[in-house]
Amino acid sequence: MIDPAKFLEEQLAVWPMAAGNFAALANVRVKEVQACRMPMKVQFNPARIVSSGAKVDAASLKARPCFLCEANRPAEQMQIDLAAEGIPGYWLLVNPFPIFPRHFTIPAKEHTPQRIAGRIADMIAIARAMPDYTIFYNGPRCGASAPDHMHFQAGNSDFLPLVQAGHAPYALTIKGSADEIEDKFIRLYAALPIADGDEEPMLNILCTCHYGRVTMTVVPRKKHRPACYGNETPEQMLLSPASVDMGGAFITPLEKDFERLDGPMIENVIDELCLSRAEIRDLRKHLNL
Repeated sequence: MIDPAKFLEEQLAVWPMAAGNFAALANVRVKEVQACRMPMKVQFNPARIVSSGAKVDAASLKARPCFLCEANRPAEQMQIDLAAEGIPGYWLLVNPFPIFPRHFTIPAKEHTPQRIAGRIADMIAIARAMPDYTIFYNGPRCGASAPDHMHFQAGNSDFLPLVQAGHAPYALTIKGSADEIEDKFIRLYAALPIADGDEEPMLNILCTCHYGRVTMTVVPRKKHRPACYGNETPEQMLLSPASVDMGGAFITPLEKDFERLDGPMIENVIDELCLSRAEIRDLRKHLNL
């Protein structure tokens, strides 16, 4: 069985940069707001500007080496082969730019595009192998800072308000056996629209396993970043919501954005980026979720 906490401890002992970023989490500012009928967090985390400000257009991706490929990773970065857990094809890595107190990245061994099709069983298996963690997937235009390399992430489950609440009006929750969840997800995936130029529906996915019971939460999306995204004018905010944000913890790398962001603004961003409540209700009814 994987011992992520021990792996994290061993990794930070030999990687000063990552250790410094994890230590800095003790000093990040956090506030709680009410949005979408549940408590949410807003975190001021300067180190996350690497992700929030990432250029993910095709030209930028082509111009930089992929930081998830084994050949390009820092010499200090350790890895665990998940094949030992019966999940071939993935590495477990410590994320050097953490949001969670225990934050991991789970890239595919092969450099292949970020696509969830055919991999939902892998996600469920990883959740079963890491029962104290939320496994999450960001679509290529839904917060993934490496849309050119397939990967999941994992963070301790007690961090995300949505995991604690169990549901959100902008999300769909799927429960059941692993086979039932996979079947329901495939039907949901097929029912979601695919925008011109995309290869899969826009979505974020969170998956947990508690006491052997798997729960999957899917957040269908219709837009990548809010209209306010940017840092060129005072009105803009460097806010690029991904699974963690949709899970109820909005991450702001700039202090001015942390100060401004409140519950009503979060609700406006979610309304702009996600399907409407009516669309979610229709999907839930149509798919019997």
